[in-house]
Amino acid sequence: MARMRIGELSRRSGVSVPTIKFYLREGLLPPGELTSPNQADYADGHLRRLRLIRALIDLAGLPVVRVKEVLESLDAGDEALHHRIGAVHRALAPPRQSTEDHDTRAEVQVRELIEKRGWAIEPDAPAIATLAETIAVLHALGQGDLAADLDSYADAVERLAEREVAAVASRPDPDRIAESVVVGTILGERLITALRLLAQENISARLLGPASGDSRTE
Repeated sequence: MARMRIGELSRRSGVSVPTIKFYLREGLLPPGELTSPNQADYADGHLRRLRLIRALIDLAGLPVVRVKEVLESLDAGDEALHHRIGAVHRALAPPRQSTEDHDTRAEVQVRELIEKRGWAIEPDAPAIATLAETIAVLHALGQGDLAADLDSYADAVERLAEREVAAVASRPDPDRIAESVVVGTILGERLITALRLLAQENISARLLGPASGDSRTE
């Protein structure tokens, strides 16, 4: 296992030495192996953990206190990896505060969908409230036909999720799995949005465009 001093760890991670020392004091980064009273060596595991910390802070926008909670959950060796990764999901999508005008019908629709599809979802999963709120807004805007096609959306994302989880599960250790979850969740959403916009433009041109030629070239 390659060993490095804190200066090399800083260069390889792109994280400044003072910031690394802050993470060490806060318990986000485990201590290195002491080689003298004032010197320590660090390993590749420290480098991976630093990358995970930066992903949680820079990509997910989490404050340090919540990053520490996520890392503590990941390091809980007495829990299944599924539950530890669940802590990352909840940190990325914190529970929403319920409001008086919350559409309970939308939440019922979401929970019925989950039951019908046999999905193993915790009752307090933050995504339930997010999806219910989205459906309620669709109805309020007169776009209930989109909400009515929820099964089609679920079919598409379930196929995608199967591929994503299988790819993530192939990582060799929990830190790499967690890093993949963070990066995949944040950047994956942008990837899906961009591809969807391109696909919509293509379908729109085919179904709704001029019957012949492109008026922009005339």
